[in-house]
Amino acid sequence: MNIPNSKPLRRNSSNNFRPSGGVFDYAETRHRLGEIEKDLSKPGAWDKPDALTPILKEKSQLTTKLDMYEGLSEAKDDLDAWLELAQEAPDEESLSALSAQVDLLRDRLASTELATMFAFEHDKSNAILEIHPGAGGVESQDWAEMLLRMYNRYAERKGFKVTQLDYQAGDEAGVKSVTLQIEGLFAYGLLKGESGVHRLIRISPFDSSGRRHTSFASVDVYPDMDDDIEIEVKDEDLRIDTFRSSGPGGQSVNKTSSAVRITHIPSGIVAQCQNEKSQHRNKATALRLVKARLYEQELKKLEESRRQDYQAKEAIAWGSQIRTYTLQPYRLVKDHRSNSENGNVDAFLDGDLDGMIRNHLLWIHAQGQK
Repeated sequence: MNIPNSKPLRRNSSNNFRPSGGVFDYAETRHRLGEIEKDLSKPGAWDKPDALTPILKEKSQLTTKLDMYEGLSEAKDDLDAWLELAQEAPDEESLSALSAQVDLLRDRLASTELATMFAFEHDKSNAILEIHPGAGGVESQDWAEMLLRMYNRYAERKGFKVTQLDYQAGDEAGVKSVTLQIEGLFAYGLLKGESGVHRLIRISPFDSSGRRHTSFASVDVYPDMDDDIEIEVKDEDLRIDTFRSSGPGGQSVNKTSSAVRITHIPSGIVAQCQNEKSQHRNKATALRLVKARLYEQELKKLEESRRQDYQAKEAIAWGSQIRTYTLQPYRLVKDHRSNSENGNVDAFLDGDLDGMIRNHLLWIHAQGQK
């Protein structure tokens, strides 16, 4: 069935969208994207591809923002059209389509509302996400792998690109540590609230007696600033070690020491990368991780001076968790900061995090207003 034209989404005189109290300057975003496309089409613009990385990143972010704005406008137009049809002929088909369009507009409004909550400079950046199991051996390592799957599925739902920068397999199952680069607009803004200790309560699949176990894993999230991050790191403050990358073995085993581990001696920060075959590229990525973590330390100090909504993470054990995932004796995910709850644990562990993330951002926004 063809959908007739209807009234467009209402805008103010400056062509600004104003969903949920926020402001998106559509005209300015469109103008800036046009400038970038014009510059990229000039003769010789692509002679130095490396120099274009920042502008290509900005172009991608602007395109994503415009897609979001225009998708919201389209959903509103379609809803108006189906509402008109349903009023003229309230049959089952038109009413069903109207209901589906209401759900679509609700989802897009929720996504747009989230975008209005990103007040910090680097919320729009890509994210570096690290997962480390706590005490408990194979139990916690298996839990860390469950979290890895959860964040991979979440990124897939959001259309983000995930690159595994470092991975250390567990002794029997699960992972000892993993570092991901998650690329997408507002990836850091969405995921920064995941930093902290995550607790799992379940009947252990590794316990032949079928007893209930509690496992812990920590998640750390940093903004991925590429080479734009303004953090001074002195060469004498770094210890650089190289080692062979882990792999499947056999003919595929890495016979050169291409993996790189960098220790920032004053802070004790350690970062490593082994996903590239080039030692030079792994070193550059590991150094970027060090800078990102140093930047995150400074950012947290600034945030803590403005509000007390972040409690310093203690040992990865009892009393320090930000979220509890209970599989036995009942099923519930509870965030201990915003008191948000989700009873659909399976969907949550399958990456359906939007509701919890939204509630946490609303809670942070409310804390900032006090």
